Amino acid sequence: MHKFTLALTAATSLLSVNAMAVTCPSYLDLNVRKLHSEEQINLCELTQGKPVLIVNTASNCGYTPQFRALEALHKEYKDKGLVVIGFPSDDFFQEENDEKETAKVCYINYGVTFTMLATSAVRGSDVNSVFKYLADKTGAPKWNFYKYVVSGDGAVVQQFNPKVKPDSAELKQAIESVL
Repeated sequence: MHKFTLALTAATSLLSVNAMAVTCPSYLDLNVRKLHSEEQINLCELTQGKPVLIVNTASNCGYTPQFRALEALHKEYKDKGLVVIGFPSDDFFQEENDEKETAKVCYINYGVTFTMLATSAVRGSDVNSVFKYLADKTGAPKWNFYKYVVSGDGAVVQQFNPKVKPDSAELKQAIESVL
């Protein structure tokens, strides 16, 4: 009976460790700097197993006005658990060189309150780990404002090109499917 109790205790401990690991997909297990700030954000803590809408953004793109609709999505779904994260990138040569200017476009021009991170690569050899994961699941972005709807466990990833507007029925249906 004693061996059985030890085995059961060991199995329970292992399950607890595995449950903790499931709450944070490895692609989000990192600290990143917020846009135009020294503050670091732990993406695991930010998302806490919640569904995520991840978008590669740029300040000087024809799709830049999508920030308004992304902010509206953030406001509509944040209380239901959705986390919206913007990743500014200059991979398509349409981002400001100065993060202060990128921040101005996001926060002042478009009133963004969802999480915006420091500029990083979203494709190529120096791609950040989040976009490497997304590329492995569905493909790398081919332009700015690609949108990725990701389930809380990271298992389901749906990709939407920039022509799919943030307020489209298609994108909202994908978001609601992972809430």
